Amino acid sequence: MASTWRNAIEADDAALIQLCGALNEEDPGPQPVPATHMVTTLRTFREEPVRGKAVVLEVDGAVVGYALLVSFWSNELGGEVCTVDELYVAPSYRSSGHGTVLFDELPRLWGRPYAAVGLETMPTNERARAFYRRIGFEGDNVAMVRRR
Repeated sequence: MASTWRNAIEADDAALIQLCGALNEEDPGPQPVPATHMVTTLRTFREEPVRGKAVVLEVDGAVVGYALLVSFWSNELGGEVCTVDELYVAPSYRSSGHGTVLFDELPRLWGRPYAAVGLETMPTNERARAFYRRIGFEGDNVAMVRRR
């Protein structure tokens, strides 16, 4: 099985939209995420690459996963934070090391220095939380709050 994480290209958009829908079905957030959000995100990343990028997991020529890598500047940390805003791998490809490889390859995929890697996960997603702890992420006692 040949697999690689690579930068998404426009030809991947339909697969990214479908995978984003699958993520939001499996692990819904407080608000539904319409497909138009992914369309806007991909367009924005292409037009303004400093904001972030989409990467895809390709296995034997098929796109079976993705991550959105988003730039965030942190004065506290003294630099840019590469935030993994979304990460999804199709169920039949999980537990094969693809998530670990993504984090190992972040310097190559991000393509510029960063002060830290950040991410969010739902409190109820114990599988994801266990994975993130296993690869070295720690809670920082900061609760993200939002206002729309």
